[in-house]
Amino acid sequence: MADRVYYLFLVLFSALITCSSRAHQLTVGGKNGWVVNPSENYNHWAERLRFQVNDTLLFKYKKESDSVVVVNTKSDYDNCNTGNPKLKLDDGNSVYKFDRSGPVFFISGNKSNCAAGQKLIVVVMAVRNHPSPPKAPSPAPTPAPSPALPPSEGPAPESSDGPSANSTPADAGGEAPHPHRRSLAAPAWNPSVALVLTVSLVLSVCGGGFIVSL
Repeated sequence: MADRVYYLFLVLFSALITCSSRAHQLTVGGKNGWVVNPSENYNHWAERLRFQVNDTLLFKYKKESDSVVVVNTKSDYDNCNTGNPKLKLDDGNSVYKFDRSGPVFFISGNKSNCAAGQKLIVVVMAVRNHPSPPKAPSPAPTPAPSPALPPSEGPAPESSDGPSANSTPADAGGEAPHPHRRSLAAPAWNPSVALVLTVSLVLSVCGGGFIVSL
């Protein structure tokens, strides 16, 4: 039973790691989308969130009058330089996937919109290596049985007038020993409790939504 619970715990532990590393998609600007005057400054919005590798950003905007430009440097970001883009998205419903950690600079393809504040910096967190699940303990080796020794012949026991070996202390005139008090052992650890807690944690992580629209 203990081995079975242990392996179930390993499976749930692996599922928890998978859920925690699942990618998220976030909509830039929420319901307003990628616009000149958002309800919340884009950089303030980004500072409230945590971005990881493989997360995606969804940009919604008017295809005919706007676009999203990914620039290489902070200088191009500050000066709204659209002439040397790293990537340009212009389909009106653009998705950008983070493939590395570090800062990523977005500006509007319309230079006047960028000058009015339609730009965004996202800092992607570095990838963390998840610890591997603990290995099952190896069974302890069974000690080899020691060879049996032949019984030795000893002198015949001498008879005595004392109490016989089968007589009890009460028969010998002594007081009977008090029975041993039962020790109160601590309750054994129930592995099913840990299993229930782990299942609850996995469901709470995996059951949540992974598309955030702020």
